[in-house]
Amino acid sequence: MITYNEVNHIEDVINTVNFTNEIIIVDAFSTDGTPEKLSKFKNVKVIQRAFKNFADQRNFALKQASHNWILFIDADERIPNPLKNEILNEVSSNNGTAAFLVKRLYFFKKKRIRFSGFQTDTTYRLFKKGTVSYIEDKIVHEMPKIDGKSKLLKNTMLHYCFDSAEHYKSKMEHYAKLKALELHSKGKKPNVYNLHIRPIIKFLTNYIFRLGILDGKEGFQICYLSAYGVRFRYQELKKLTR
Repeated sequence: MITYNEVNHIEDVINTVNFTNEIIIVDAFSTDGTPEKLSKFKNVKVIQRAFKNFADQRNFALKQASHNWILFIDADERIPNPLKNEILNEVSSNNGTAAFLVKRLYFFKKKRIRFSGFQTDTTYRLFKKGTVSYIEDKIVHEMPKIDGKSKLLKNTMLHYCFDSAEHYKSKMEHYAKLKALELHSKGKKPNVYNLHIRPIIKFLTNYIFRLGILDGKEGFQICYLSAYGVRFRYQELKKLTR
């Protein structure tokens, strides 16, 4: 697990992975009490390391694992018993699969979000050691490079991704700044379409076509802030290209 300021989640997420042989947390010098809370867990190995970007931090974390299988989890994710049992079964009876994807059920302010663009979300979370590395130039929304076959697990993970609209906004801005750096490093430049049209398309796609309207006021907030994140990304890119 990689963490930064996750004091509200850290106990629950550790309890959800206590079926593993080792728990390793790479913390980016949290300032909210996360390290102090972690010190109470004797079965958790904590490594303090400065954050460069998500791909770099995850690749470092991968190298710390000492067992044959690696379960990556974010602090705001939870593994229900059906998924835990499926993971243990797959690991013990594996027939050559290198990596497993898992579907996530999203919660916003404790409310289940069924649409708003999240209904098809899957992410890699279980790997055989030595078969995966994160692509270094994908510094946000990091993407693993898998050496071998992949499989989608049947059971779902819970994702308590945003505690409030302000929390979501701050995450969108953080991701947008990293994405702007990634685009800038590739020589990309902002234009009228990216700054003004792309955010509108993002909102309409998630709110209308991906049925965010059915998620109520939370759906509107999510879709609006997702579009805001796109605009913020290209505003940051514009600053970098000056």
